Amino acid sequence: MKLNYRIVIFALAIIFGVGYSMPSLLQTQGGKKIALGLDLQGGLHMLLGVKTEEATKSRIKSIAGSIKHFTTKNDILIDSFTFDDVGVSFLLLDSDDTKSVQEFLGKIEGGVVTIEGERVVMTLSAEEIEKTKVQAIDQAIETIRNRLDQFGLSEPIVAKQGDEKILVQLAGIKTVEEEQRARELISRAAKLELMAVDEAKAQRVYNMSSAEAASYGDLILSDAANDSIKYLVKEIPILDGGMLTNAQVGFDQNNRPVINFALNSEGAELFGDFTGKNVGNHLAIVLDGKVYSAPVINERIGGGHGQISGDYTVMQAKDLAIALRSGALLAPIYLMEKRSVGPSLGADSIKASMIALAGGFVLVIVFMLVYYRIAGIIANIALVANLFIILAVMSLFGATLTLPGMAGIVLTVGMAVDANVIISERIRELVYSGVSIHKAIEEGYSNAMRAILDANITTLIAAVVLYAYGTGAIKGFAITISIGILASMLTAILGTHGIYQMLEQKISKSKNRSLWFGIKG
Repeated sequence: MKLNYRIVIFALAIIFGVGYSMPSLLQTQGGKKIALGLDLQGGLHMLLGVKTEEATKSRIKSIAGSIKHFTTKNDILIDSFTFDDVGVSFLLLDSDDTKSVQEFLGKIEGGVVTIEGERVVMTLSAEEIEKTKVQAIDQAIETIRNRLDQFGLSEPIVAKQGDEKILVQLAGIKTVEEEQRARELISRAAKLELMAVDEAKAQRVYNMSSAEAASYGDLILSDAANDSIKYLVKEIPILDGGMLTNAQVGFDQNNRPVINFALNSEGAELFGDFTGKNVGNHLAIVLDGKVYSAPVINERIGGGHGQISGDYTVMQAKDLAIALRSGALLAPIYLMEKRSVGPSLGADSIKASMIALAGGFVLVIVFMLVYYRIAGIIANIALVANLFIILAVMSLFGATLTLPGMAGIVLTVGMAVDANVIISERIRELVYSGVSIHKAIEEGYSNAMRAILDANITTLIAAVVLYAYGTGAIKGFAITISIGILASMLTAILGTHGIYQMLEQKISKSKNRSLWFGIKG
């Protein structure tokens, strides 16, 4: 009996399959586990909407802040500075500054600049507005995904659905507290702004309406800890969270949790310039429209570092730091649909799926034994090895198993045995026609190969497309189908071919060919 490379590769594949899949099946501490999806272990399903029009407003506000800083830094005199949902407008008091202002505004991507006499108007083009809205959705998806990854959940699903919706599925969320924490982390805008307090009118804030404040270019904001405390701040922020590079939890001298943040070089320069020119004034640290603190500036603050203090727990501080690090949402999001999948429903799904998988598997094995005899046993060995390899690969890469994924495994069982049926039929035909066992085996595999490859490759292409463009459950189905197809190509073609070659002499000497291939008479 000659040991060939097919048997060696097949044996190594079985060792790999058993070695990596058993820890998951037995739930031992060693090795990686297969994560169960939302439909199997329960969790939270949400459909979120994105207010994309707010992204355009935020973009224009940011541009207004940049223009204000540029003109102040370069001693350019301007007046009647206003901005709205459409664009920014101001009067340029010295015509000698027209060129430098025009050059600066020309660097703003998607900006349309109009200068008529002293009046300078900058708006965003229709293409840029549409681009900003699309970016708001894409950025929201990426930001939410980053936040949930740091939250500690395994394989959260965050995907675009339609034009302005986001699908979020969080497996493993079981308690009301966990659900509330996850929802707050997802929906939090985490928009950090450093804003100047309007010192001249600050004392009148309690007798001032929002409309009057707006006429001065100001906003009235509430204190984060006490809504009855009001602040009058300049509407255009000194800088925003887009210049944030890091945020970590720390503790102050009273051992209370605080957020220490760092700014990039541009933010550090803006921060240093403002604090240097406003010693003795107040600086409001604003997060999501609430003032967390408004300390007095005692000296120029260089280095681009700051601190957010407030009345929150260590866990709240950690979640806030996660939200700040992952970036502010360009546009607010809102909950459109929410469903909680209980773990009991997941357990019922697992039970039903396992019954389907086990039932289908047993029926296939029995059919192969009855119809193909020893050839059926060889096919069944390949089938068992195929299942172990699928589970091993999923464990190795930490893939998530979903209910459609389990359906994919059931389908893979049928596809894997189908290849062996084609091969066995080809060999039976050749043996029945009287050719030698060696020739029947080699030509049987050769003749069956084209049909097997065509079927598997076309299915694999479809699975890859499903994974690339599908979401959630569709991806789970595509993953198991893809792994199953590749595994069946290894086991059903390479593995069984090696077994036949190993047993070739015994088959040749046997007088009862029907025992080997199920041929009657």
